[in-house]
Amino acid sequence: MTRNMQGALLMAVSMASFSTSDALSKTVIASMNAGEIIFIRGLFTTFFVYLVARRMGALRSWRVALQPMIALRIACEAIAAATYITALGMMPLANASAIQQAVPLAVTLGAMIFLKEPVGWRRWTAIVVGFVGVLIIIRPGPAGFNTAALLVIACMFATAARDLATRCIDKDVPSLMVTVCTAISISVFGGLCIVPFGGWQPVSMTSLLQLLLASILVLIGYQTVISSMRTGEISFVAPFRYLSLIWSALLGLIVFGEMPDGWSIFGAAIVIVSGIYTFYREHKRRAAELIARQAEQRVPA
Repeated sequence: MTRNMQGALLMAVSMASFSTSDALSKTVIASMNAGEIIFIRGLFTTFFVYLVARRMGALRSWRVALQPMIALRIACEAIAAATYITALGMMPLANASAIQQAVPLAVTLGAMIFLKEPVGWRRWTAIVVGFVGVLIIIRPGPAGFNTAALLVIACMFATAARDLATRCIDKDVPSLMVTVCTAISISVFGGLCIVPFGGWQPVSMTSLLQLLLASILVLIGYQTVISSMRTGEISFVAPFRYLSLIWSALLGLIVFGEMPDGWSIFGAAIVIVSGIYTFYREHKRRAAELIARQAEQRVPA
């Protein structure tokens, strides 16, 4: 296979891993509150990530967690986890996943507002159209714009803020060290949320194994998504992120008997097209900048 095809396959595996992890979390939300799920899953994730970081020599002083951008990233990750897991117990898996597909659009918007990155009218149009797709999915009104939809929208913006904060983290800090700090902090956050979210509930061996598997799948998802971006061209590989919608829809149908309606499918299609167009415009912009820099270097002083 070409490197692009290898990258696409890795991205497909990543999206399948994340979607299955979400489905596993959704299966236990009926018997456990979101804080308890975040706490237990966070402990498993911390254990695995710490072992990997130690083996890779990526551990640094724990003071790095006090850096403002890392602290902001951790806070956004905690908000995203709490809102998304809570919403999974209140709405179809495919709908929650479809709304999350607008994260790249929110990142583009945030980069323009906070990082002063240039955004032309074409990408502005894609952002607006994408958010219209989100509104179609949730259909504002007494039956559609409910608590679950608000939670997923909050998760979407928290995830976008997390990604923007990640861009601003000092390059000298290894990614695995950031992940270790995040995993530990999320575990603590989940523990603090247990009582406010309803108190500790008995955990069956089945639920414990499901959360263990969900943690392993999250790690597989992160590793494969990083590998996919490093293997293939981003402009080719990135749109395969939207395979998570297909995985989520299939899991929702098979495991929970959830069938997306026509409006949800239509809205998801709008979000996907807007996101792919945004990836395309970003690729063209970066290519033009690269050509301009190369031309400047060839001009004699």
